[in-house]
Amino acid sequence: MTRHSECGASVLAARCNGIDRVPSGVHSSARRTLLDTLGVAAAGSTTDAGRASLKAAAEIWGDGAAAVWFTKRRLPPVGAAFVNATYAAALDLDDGHRKASGHPAAAIVPAVLAIAGSADCSADRLLCAIVLGYEIAVRISAARDIRTIRTTDTGLWCGAGVAAACGWLKGLSTSVIANAIAIAGQTATSQAATGWTRLGHTVKEGIPWATANGLQALALAAAGHRGPLDILDDPALYDRQRLLDGYSKTWAIDEAYFKLYSCCRWGHAAIDGALVLAQRLQAGPDDIEGLMIETFERALTLPNQSEPQSAEAAQYSIPFCVALALVHGEKALLPMDDAHLFDKRVTGLARRIGLSSANDYFDSFPAATPARVTMTAKGKRETIEVLHPRGEPQNPLTARELQEKFMKLSSALSQEQTAGIVTAVHGLGIHHNPAALIETLSSAS
Repeated sequence: MTRHSECGASVLAARCNGIDRVPSGVHSSARRTLLDTLGVAAAGSTTDAGRASLKAAAEIWGDGAAAVWFTKRRLPPVGAAFVNATYAAALDLDDGHRKASGHPAAAIVPAVLAIAGSADCSADRLLCAIVLGYEIAVRISAARDIRTIRTTDTGLWCGAGVAAACGWLKGLSTSVIANAIAIAGQTATSQAATGWTRLGHTVKEGIPWATANGLQALALAAAGHRGPLDILDDPALYDRQRLLDGYSKTWAIDEAYFKLYSCCRWGHAAIDGALVLAQRLQAGPDDIEGLMIETFERALTLPNQSEPQSAEAAQYSIPFCVALALVHGEKALLPMDDAHLFDKRVTGLARRIGLSSANDYFDSFPAATPARVTMTAKGKRETIEVLHPRGEPQNPLTARELQEKFMKLSSALSQEQTAGIVTAVHGLGIHHNPAALIETLSSAS
């Protein structure tokens, strides 16, 4: 019989609680992820999904002390984390990780900041909590055979990272954290319509729901609820070696990717390639006679509608997003403007874009999301292969590009608030503590 302490959830909790702090270099990665998440959330706060979450959260959870970003509103930590996670995930601009095939930060950062706001924690502990939550979440997702599962949706696994990060930040016991990880996994969002629905919707990957669920699982475990501690021990579902080996040797957050286009990562290589070819051929959108995108098979399971009826549906359409970038430039995807949904030049070009799976990309996913793009224009034909889209660790964005992304996405905020967020994040653990950041975030723009 397996002992409780030998269960995967218990081992992860023990290793999480065995860390006092992470190296200063990893702190830099955490600051980078933190600032990127806040910039994405600033733009996401203006979306229909963001406004709906803010409106509903007070009715669901009542008033509290945790800050809802970019407003004067205060909610219980679980409610604030839910709203802020909605902001971070709404535009599909949040960071991600190849091994997880999903988006850890949109859950981990809002949850950690919600708890940090009600606890007297240092900047080092805040940054460490982000790193640990990111690590646990990525390990759980990466331990699965992602090629064979029905959906890669982040809501299925990010709640466990939330429970681990916030349990560690609150100084809870290994047993409580282990049970919270197990409860979060057992009660995770079902994502039942993913892969079936062709209608755009704001639930998407379920990240806000999983974020709230992770915090609720932690409260339940602290009160005495017990979860299925062996939830990660089914060898048919989880590879124990990938789940547990090498802990603290390297850190997942160091290998995060960052996005410049507000759409599914699976389409970014195609966008990069199409933009390069258009420049090489000096071709405007009306000059393009044909465009064929060869990619990995999983990308063809997206709805990929030429005429999506909502921003969310557009985010999961490779032809539409490629066409939008070709017609209006890459900045039209930072973020996407709903007005472009009914742009006939965009939808007309999207209908002329072909998609197919490439045999040589059969084993590429989830380690990579490549594309081969062939463009015919002005009587010429040219092909380009993009193995790693911009923002991957193998093709990283510069510090300047990340800063420009933040400034563009936070343009709705006041200059004072924008500058305050940048200063507070860059200064965390150096000359600023979390209170300065939380205060800046909780002021209305």
